[in-house]
Amino acid sequence: MGEVCEFRSWDELIPDALGVIFTNLSLQERVTVIPRVCKSWARAVSGPYCWQEIDIEEWSNHCQPDKLDQMLHMLINKSCGSLRKLCVSGLQSESIFTFIAENAGSLRSLRLPRSNMSDLVVEQIAGKFSMITFLDVSYCIKIGASAIEMIGMNCKMLEGLCRNMHPLDTADKPLQDDEAYAIAATMPKLKHLEMAYQRISTLGVVRIFSSCPKLEFLDLRGCWSVNLDNNVSAKQGFPKLRVLGPYVLGAYEIDDWDDDYSDVSDDFAWNFEDGNDYYVDYDSDGYEGRIEDELEFGFYEGIEDAAMYWPPSP
Repeated sequence: MGEVCEFRSWDELIPDALGVIFTNLSLQERVTVIPRVCKSWARAVSGPYCWQEIDIEEWSNHCQPDKLDQMLHMLINKSCGSLRKLCVSGLQSESIFTFIAENAGSLRSLRLPRSNMSDLVVEQIAGKFSMITFLDVSYCIKIGASAIEMIGMNCKMLEGLCRNMHPLDTADKPLQDDEAYAIAATMPKLKHLEMAYQRISTLGVVRIFSSCPKLEFLDLRGCWSVNLDNNVSAKQGFPKLRVLGPYVLGAYEIDDWDDDYSDVSDDFAWNFEDGNDYYVDYDSDGYEGRIEDELEFGFYEGIEDAAMYWPPSP
C-alpha cells in the first residue's frame, strides 16, 4: 500500500486562500512576479483579496502624476470594491479623487498627504467616505476649515485625523482656529489627532478638548502659541491623554520628527508618546510592500494580470 503524501500542491489551494497568502508579499511581487509563476497563481492574484490594502505612499512621492493615476486605476480596479486601506501621496487631478471616492464603499483608512485637493473637491466627494475611520490630509495646503467641516459632517465614524503642516507653509500666517473649531464641531469620536505646525491657539485646542471626549493622542508639535501647562480643567477631563509637543528640537527639521521630542515643564502631568508608535488601530501595517525609490515601472501590452512591470535596478 503506497504512502499517502501529507502535503498538497500549492496550485491545488482555492484561489481565495492563495489570495490571502499573497497579501503577505510586497505590492511589487504581487504585480510582477506572482502572475508569471503559473495560471492558478495568476488567477488568485487577480482576485480582490490581494488588493484590499494598497500602500504606495513612499513610491508616489517620486512619480509623475499621470503615471501615478494609471497605477491607482489599475490597483483599485483589482480590488473590485473591497478596498479597505489606501496610502498614496501627491495626487493632483480632480478626476483621480473622484475615482477613489467612487470605489470607497469599503474604505476604512485613507492617507492622501501632499495632495492637490481643494475645498470644492472635498465638498464633491466627502459623501462617499462615510465608512472612513482614519484620514490623513497632512500638507494639503489648498484645503481649509470648510473642507475639514465637510469631512466631519460626512465621516461620522472618523476616529483618527492627521492634519499636519510643513513649518515653512505656516511660519508667516496669523493665528487661525477655524480648522480647530471645525474639528470640534463635527468630529466627536476622535481618538487620535495630529495638528503639527498648525497656527492654532490654546483656545482652539481647548475647544477640541470640550467636544472630543474620547481623545487619547494629540500631536501639537510646532504649535508655538498653545500653552496647556496651567489648563487644569483639560488635564482633569483627559487624565490618559498623550500629548506630543508643542515644543520640539530643530523646529524646521521636518524629516527628523520621529526623533525630535522635548519635554515641556515638569508641571505638565500628561504623558508624552511617539505618535508613530502609539497609534496602531488604523494604520498598523507600517510600510510593508512599499516600492523601492529607485525602481521604475512601465506599461507593456499583452501581459495578463500584470499591466505594470518594474525592471530590475541597474
